[in-house]
Amino acid sequence: MATWRLFWHEEVPTHLRGGIWSLGNFDGVHRGHQALLSRVVAHARRLGRPAVALTFDPHPWRFLRPDWNEPPLVTLAERLQRMLACGLDHVVVCQTEPSLLRLEAEQFLEEVLAQRWQVAGLVEGPTFTFGHQRRGNIETLVRWCARRNLLADVVPPVTLDGITVSSTRIRQALLGGDVAAAARMLGRPYAIRGRIGTGEGRGRGLGFPTANLADVATLLPSDGVYAGAVCWRGKSYPAAIHIGANPTFADTLRKIEVFLLGFQGELYGAHLTVHFLARLREVRTFPQPQALQAQIAADVERTQQIFSQWQATPDWPKGSEATALSE
Repeated sequence: MATWRLFWHEEVPTHLRGGIWSLGNFDGVHRGHQALLSRVVAHARRLGRPAVALTFDPHPWRFLRPDWNEPPLVTLAERLQRMLACGLDHVVVCQTEPSLLRLEAEQFLEEVLAQRWQVAGLVEGPTFTFGHQRRGNIETLVRWCARRNLLADVVPPVTLDGITVSSTRIRQALLGGDVAAAARMLGRPYAIRGRIGTGEGRGRGLGFPTANLADVATLLPSDGVYAGAVCWRGKSYPAAIHIGANPTFADTLRKIEVFLLGFQGELYGAHLTVHFLARLREVRTFPQPQALQAQIAADVERTQQIFSQWQATPDWPKGSEATALSE
């Protein structure tokens, strides 16, 4: 398995040609993406061809909508890792540039997919669009494949409780604090990764020393207190997570504070991945520090309970995945 970075006008390496491909942003690599990529692998194995997926970097919206600045659900590195974990032979990162986005739909099909990448088949979802001003759609793609006698498979969306799984719906769930719904759609707990910096030390004074997470490149859930977990050096720890300001101390700066239950050691300067399991409550102002201390103790107890329940489920990362998503 390998990853490649290419410009659209480059010819792909010989061993990528003649493959079964899927193209998309794949932000989050959620259950819908996983189902689609699994179909790519199934067709490729049946036909004896490479299974290839292509993703774009940066996101095309950065060129099409200059005011667009939404953080992704996963970093590019994690996106590639999770795409390869679906069984693909190769993942190609296509460098997004204005000249690519100006290609008309038929021009993209003929000059890029046929001549340069020499695809043998395409697997996409029903809402797939491409080409200048997104004028190409899934019907355009299927007709083109039929003319060239190429495989075309339109994979139906994955639904949960009657709701279509999508990156947009996951984003909406997270911005509403519903990390449990996001986890169901992702097929795993939502996670963020950042560097541990310095804080005010108030948590230590209350008996709950926190690690302050900074430089997070992905979407943050809404302000609140969450139960979560951290995988650190091969061991999993329950984590009580606070996102937001600290109004009890008149602190208006939005922070991410993580208290690791049972952890002994120094984390300053380390990079930490934090998994969200459940939302416990909103951020509140307490009349005095002692009331806040009592609430944190209750949050910590509930976090331990939720962590213990989640560890027993098949969705919790174990073994190599836990190691890969820790330090």
